[in-house]
Amino acid sequence: MAQRLAGMETHKRKIAERKAKQEAGERRRAMDALAQNHIRYRRYTIEEIELATDYFKISNKVGEGGYGPVYRAWLDHTAVAIKVLRPDISQGQRQFQQEVEVLSCIRHPHMVLLVGACPEYGCLIYEYMENGSLEDRLFLKSNTPPIPWGVRFKIAAEIATALLFLHQTKPEPLVHRDLKPANILLDRNYVSKIADVGLARLVPPSVADAVTQYRMTAAAGTFCYIDPEYQQTGMLGVKSDIYSLGVMLLQIITAKPAMGLSHQVEEAIEKGAFAEILDPAVTDWPVEEALSYAKMALKCCELRRRDRPDLSTVILPELNRLRDLGTKNEASEVADGQDPYVSQFSTSLPPVGSTSSVSQVSHS
Repeated sequence: MAQRLAGMETHKRKIAERKAKQEAGERRRAMDALAQNHIRYRRYTIEEIELATDYFKISNKVGEGGYGPVYRAWLDHTAVAIKVLRPDISQGQRQFQQEVEVLSCIRHPHMVLLVGACPEYGCLIYEYMENGSLEDRLFLKSNTPPIPWGVRFKIAAEIATALLFLHQTKPEPLVHRDLKPANILLDRNYVSKIADVGLARLVPPSVADAVTQYRMTAAAGTFCYIDPEYQQTGMLGVKSDIYSLGVMLLQIITAKPAMGLSHQVEEAIEKGAFAEILDPAVTDWPVEEALSYAKMALKCCELRRRDRPDLSTVILPELNRLRDLGTKNEASEVADGQDPYVSQFSTSLPPVGSTSSVSQVSHS
């Protein structure tokens, strides 16, 4: 029996090694194909980037993430954010290539705009987003004002719209894999844009059209936002993003950390204390509408992928309805003589070198 078990273990190991070699070969071929593919984007030299950032001056640094530091700068008379690859990141070059490929090939009003890149030094240049990340604004970093509920509903609808755009990419759907508030950036008018597509994966159309699942060797993403089914099985699909979206939707109305949030919201609803879990920084929540929003977000957080709602037919129509509700509310406030949100809280771009922290850009 011992010999038989040892033989079976050896056989399994050989199969695993063969599979690993095969996947490594496929990955290498994909990277070679990408390297030979002449993607159209503006190429900057390291000298141009050094001048723009004042040689990566610390006062121009506005963020730090897993990929590397982010600097604010001016290039071609345009305010930009420059993300610099850290040399010790093993997967960084692959993420760089993926981000360049995706962002140079697609355009959407709620996807961050890639201005250009310096491939030799792993620098990515984006449009500058004055209000930084959704995470920083939800948690009132640097004492910024709370986001009104109408604008929060608008941001939620914008994110879902961009996500649907990625999922409907032809010929292969694109799964983001790292949706979270830190990867949603806000411009001066609080228009939201999805960033950091370096972990995104193209799902083969034959798989996507059939079972919407694609086996990956290792789950990627951020803890608390990763689809549990994907984490356990390695099966990737467009509904993997729906779980992440659900957690983020709950954060948008509660301004609470992601850890165990779905359970907290569910418990609050069961106890009839839902209003108490809403972000207290906002005093005029439409509680019934927020409850409808929360229940849909909780469905997105279902452990089984098949139990999560469809983005195009269920989630987006509801978010668009709530966005329209917020727009009407803002219009009525303007009619009553109150200052609209954008003019009240929008900020002008600080000069390069300013240490103003209202305009922090956060890329993880």
